[in-house]
Amino acid sequence: MDRLIYTSMTGANHTLNQQATIAHNLANVSTTGYRAEKNAFRAVPIYGDGAPTRAFVVDTTIGADFAGGTLQATGRDLDVAVKGPGWITVQLDNGEEAYTRNGGLQVSPNGILITQNGHKVKGENGIIAVPPDVRVTVGVDGTVSTVPISPQPNTVAQIGRIKLVNPPEESLVKGVDGLFRLKDGKPAPLDAQVRLIDGTLEGSNVNVVHEMVSMIALARQFDMQMKMMENAERNAQQASQIMVLRV
Repeated sequence: MDRLIYTSMTGANHTLNQQATIAHNLANVSTTGYRAEKNAFRAVPIYGDGAPTRAFVVDTTIGADFAGGTLQATGRDLDVAVKGPGWITVQLDNGEEAYTRNGGLQVSPNGILITQNGHKVKGENGIIAVPPDVRVTVGVDGTVSTVPISPQPNTVAQIGRIKLVNPPEESLVKGVDGLFRLKDGKPAPLDAQVRLIDGTLEGSNVNVVHEMVSMIALARQFDMQMKMMENAERNAQQASQIMVLRV
């Protein structure tokens, strides 16, 4: 009987965790470059005296869905989307590298090229600084160029090149900030084959219909696990009554 309680109780608990993951995915259905999170159940045996046949149900995050999102043309010079596999490198305040597919770039008040979330875009030679009074464009290879805002904008200057990388998907881990990092903590090598599409943003890859169906299935699964616990309680009460009658 207690084996049933272990399984149903932990299963119900982690079903709620999976529902939270799906809710998080649905909340980011409009987030540029978002990669949906995926979860799965697995059984973990309990170790200890008198409990070798018991098992917990554990919810584990098996990674992210790396499928591409829908491309949306914006016509904005600083909007870029990664074409196919690849990532845009950003540098965090602690100097750590991280990777994103959010190509909605902008220039900070301090003249630094940043993402929509305020992360500094990292170039091949460090942070990319943008001079004042210029129009900024990004090439398909990540080259960042400027043209003076003047009646005769005839001078084009290259101020840097975005570091584009393409590490193996299995080597990436998603952080709580939505950015990806290498599991070993090392910076990913530059990949000259990665290309960008200018004037375009990549939408979230969350499949709303699939997530809603999964939410309904998990709700039914939670109800079933609660009924299993009710059955276990009823069986315990009946077993106690039998023992009392025998005594």
